[in-house]
Amino acid sequence: MPITTAKPEDAAVIEISKLSTHFGDHVVHADLDLDVHRGEIFAVIGGSGSGKSTLLREMILLHRPDAGTIRVLGVDLQNIDDAAALALRLRWGVMFQHGGLFGSLTVLENIGLPLREHRTLDDAAVDALAAQKLALTGLDPEVGAQYPAELSGGMMKRASLARALVLEPELLFLDEPTAGLDPESAGEVDQLVRKLRDGGGLTIIMITHDLDLLWQLADRVAVLGDGKVAGIGSMAELAQMDQPAIRKFFAGPRGRAALEQSKGQAVAPHAASLRR
Repeated sequence: MPITTAKPEDAAVIEISKLSTHFGDHVVHADLDLDVHRGEIFAVIGGSGSGKSTLLREMILLHRPDAGTIRVLGVDLQNIDDAAALALRLRWGVMFQHGGLFGSLTVLENIGLPLREHRTLDDAAVDALAAQKLALTGLDPEVGAQYPAELSGGMMKRASLARALVLEPELLFLDEPTAGLDPESAGEVDQLVRKLRDGGGLTIIMITHDLDLLWQLADRVAVLGDGKVAGIGSMAELAQMDQPAIRKFFAGPRGRAALEQSKGQAVAPHAASLRR
């Protein structure tokens, strides 16, 4: 099937309507609705088993829901054929939680792999573009010759991010981008994500438990609970909502500390202009 023409600039780049997902008798999503706007950093949070990781997999064509519709960049994912799915995948990048790098390839080879598979470039051009993305993520050039097993957690995240960016995507999906990192490395990833959005105009969708990351970067946050979106808005707006699925993110010690730290800080840079 042909790819549908993209919607206007002010339309949502991801539209999810009446999404339902079941694993046996377990209901993961029940008529879930949400939109992601162009140019925003959009986060999805929720408790264990709330379906946030499954939702990510459904948005990137790794799992099909039982009912409902998902449109990404104007393309309806229902019954999409292989050719259209490949064309759409080339318009987004994904940084998986554990990196997803191939252990038998060097970092530079990992970053350049999508170019070798989907572009007609010689080896020198591929290496040059891969080195550019390596530098963009703040890694030293010599890291390109290393193998994934030789990298720290923070370096692994950056290398995976460089690979996700190598095809110049319109959308960037981040699965737990700071999970397992020490505070300093997590802070560096925070700064990098902001730089990518502000400098490249990317729309960024992330799954995260990192409250500091949410307060500092997210324009809007969707909280999943009982199979639906329990609430959606900026972190400041969610902090005022009195719903169990939302309150638990602000009631614990980490939530209270992040809330106190955020007081007096400016709202995320694009939040006001993106809210509707």
